[in-house]
Amino acid sequence: MTENRVQPANDLFLKALRGETVERPPVWMMRQAGRYLPEFMEIKKKYDFFTRCQTPELASEITVQPIRRYGMDAAILFSDILVVPQAMDIEVEMKPGIGPWLPNPVRSVADVEKAVVPDAEDALGYVMDAIRLTNEKLGGQVPLIGFAGSPWTIFCYCVQGQGSKSFDKAKAFCFSQPEAAHALLEKITQTTIDYLKAKVAAGVHAVQLFDSWGGMLSPADYQEFSWQYLQRIVDALKDLAPVIVFGKGCWFALETMAQSGASALGVDWTLTPQKARELSGGNITLQGNFDPARLLSPPDTIRRMVREMIRGFGKDKYIVNLGHGILPEVPVEHAGAFIDAVKTYREEG
Repeated sequence: MTENRVQPANDLFLKALRGETVERPPVWMMRQAGRYLPEFMEIKKKYDFFTRCQTPELASEITVQPIRRYGMDAAILFSDILVVPQAMDIEVEMKPGIGPWLPNPVRSVADVEKAVVPDAEDALGYVMDAIRLTNEKLGGQVPLIGFAGSPWTIFCYCVQGQGSKSFDKAKAFCFSQPEAAHALLEKITQTTIDYLKAKVAAGVHAVQLFDSWGGMLSPADYQEFSWQYLQRIVDALKDLAPVIVFGKGCWFALETMAQSGASALGVDWTLTPQKARELSGGNITLQGNFDPARLLSPPDTIRRMVREMIRGFGKDKYIVNLGHGILPEVPVEHAGAFIDAVKTYREEG
């Protein structure tokens, strides 16, 4: 499964995932390939969202743009979590000013039955082509991360039909039609496992699971409708490549996540580094957790806060990142200050 993965010259990220001692922690940013970069905006003017995702030349170019500009320690493939439902024959559009839009949301047993479990290599082959092309462009400089949404987060969009502050329709479907909900979650899980295995075979060095809407659920409902499916994905992938699990708002599940076999856990900005270490047991690599809005602070403030954050987590078993995706309005100089503060970090004494 690993024949396409070249050991990168900069392996700081992979060392941190293995829990090895490092001179400084590695750094990358969620959504680093995209909307805050002027070079990305030039491509955006010419091609719609899913054209960018589905065209390997465009996806690979967008992926390497931030590496050229800032020299992060890892690249993350430009794509979207909603290519999975598209592959399952669930129509997804990206509407300007609205975001994801599903014209025919899943609301019944019959709708669940219509969803297919595709051959990932076949239905999502353009992603695998983008991985191979991206690795060529990276030239073995840094590792490449592949990703997928958690089954629960994908489910939220499939049932709600668009983004939401509460995902009330998705939750109502779970609580009123649990059998149908689990049937859909099962199909999404199977598709995601096949998809991530294909990504590893195509050449990604690690995978990240985004449970963006996990924090919408109570701890008991999280276990039932999200975590059990995430655990199955971790079990299926962990011997093939390192797995990072990021659950936004899921601090209550960090103890369970830490025992899952994942290589690292992402944490958001609503808890301190010390509390994140405490809740996760202190032995697993953590990733995060700078508030993306804090990148709107003056660069000197950003540098100071990043150094404080690293001291809080400790330099080992730690990957510097944001607590969620970078905001489109962040100035490029501020993103640069964030990256530079990590790259110039050295332990005192």
